[in-house]
Amino acid sequence: MDFSATAILLLLVAITWLIFSYARMLAERRQLPPGPRPLPLIGNLLQVKLNDVAWSLMELHKKYGPVYTIYLGNKPCLVLCGYGAMKEALVDHADDFADRAVYPVFFSYTKGHEIAFNNGEKWKELRRFALTTLRNFGMGKRSIEERIQEEAQFLVEEFKNTKMAPIEPTIYFSRTVSNIICSVVFGKRFQYDDQRLLDIVNSIDGNFRIMSNTWGTMYNIYPDIMNYLPGLHQRLFTNFNKISKVILDGIKSHLRTHDPNCPRDYMDCFITKMTEEKNKPLTYFNDMSMLMSTLNLLFGGTETVSSTLRYGFLILMKYPQITLKMQEEIDNVVGSNRSPSFDDRSKMPYTDAVIHEIQRFTDVLPLSLPHSVKRDITFRGYNIPKGTYVIPLLTSVHFDATMFKNPEVFDPQHFLDDTGSFKKNDALMSFSAGKRICPGKSMAKMELFLYFTTILQNFTFKPLVAPEEIELTPIGSGLGNVPVDYKCCIIPRQC
Repeated sequence: MDFSATAILLLLVAITWLIFSYARMLAERRQLPPGPRPLPLIGNLLQVKLNDVAWSLMELHKKYGPVYTIYLGNKPCLVLCGYGAMKEALVDHADDFADRAVYPVFFSYTKGHEIAFNNGEKWKELRRFALTTLRNFGMGKRSIEERIQEEAQFLVEEFKNTKMAPIEPTIYFSRTVSNIICSVVFGKRFQYDDQRLLDIVNSIDGNFRIMSNTWGTMYNIYPDIMNYLPGLHQRLFTNFNKISKVILDGIKSHLRTHDPNCPRDYMDCFITKMTEEKNKPLTYFNDMSMLMSTLNLLFGGTETVSSTLRYGFLILMKYPQITLKMQEEIDNVVGSNRSPSFDDRSKMPYTDAVIHEIQRFTDVLPLSLPHSVKRDITFRGYNIPKGTYVIPLLTSVHFDATMFKNPEVFDPQHFLDDTGSFKKNDALMSFSAGKRICPGKSMAKMELFLYFTTILQNFTFKPLVAPEEIELTPIGSGLGNVPVDYKCCIIPRQC
């Protein structure tokens, strides 16, 4: 058989496979909620802006309603939109939607040996252990508050040392926030110029940016192909390796000095647990799960809060009148002679409302992390097969006009009642909801309050442009909403 005949045969086989594959896709689609008609291989990628997935899904939400189907490649995805659908799925039917879908930008590296991206008993045991250990080391208690207060004062000194010169604040926020989770994981904080801390925060920031642009989106859709193609996505694994090296060095040090009767931190507790279960035929506590779970904690404990701070101070520079009102409340409640405490929050409704509105408006994780349907279910009249990929579109909740009066406008009144008291709104789901809610929620809420109040107690951020020229539109929107890079001057308030 000559080359041309072989080529024709292969082409016919490919076309036949494509036809049958597309026929299966259309048959599958008939039982799912409505959505745009997919094309072979690419699905609905023509309807999606790869560097702004959340915006694209919001546009489809307007056409197809609160529950619809979109195909990313050949994979059908159930998109949940608005507070009603989100609560019904993640809270009211929490167990049905409790599984985590494969998320290649993480899973290709961790292989499921960690807390966030696995299911079943393994997920339950590793998550339960992490929650218990973090709680024992102060999550939501006075000891973790003292760590945050101490770290916030280190940041204050760093800001003073800038001498009011223009700076890019991202690295400052990343280092100070990361030091909190580092103190829990490693049992110590790092100096801000320590290369280990810089490797952690620079790698996390780099990966967050890649995961939130076209390269990260394409990798999640076509990981088997993208593994062989050059591009920014290849840096994901280089960055993960840098973080892993720091963790492995920490594990080696802990193994040398470990005392099971005197646990110092998360690593000591994990080593003790591994020792206790070393003779079990099936244990989820091993060297690999320790490495990857620690990586999980560092990533989650660094990026979300530091991005919220970075985005939040950009917003406060755009709306200086809001900043002044927060500072007036801080001055009245806290004064200038002591550090803010978490107990102050109940006496500072306006400041608390602004922080909640920052979380809503910045919408740092617009798509949340993907879920998966745990079993065959019927949801809103549709038969959803086990394993269906689920996208909880948190943007649609945070900008739900039925839950927020002016969702497109930054307005602290969204969290204040007519008397000026703080008003909770269940539609704020910045830490997700249901069984997969962020395990570090309590610590993150404390960090946000103490950092915003401590910084505003001591400084005013001055933009290099007029407030009305400040751009709040993110430069990337995939895993996260990445704010524009900006510089500012940090002015001590006593000047």
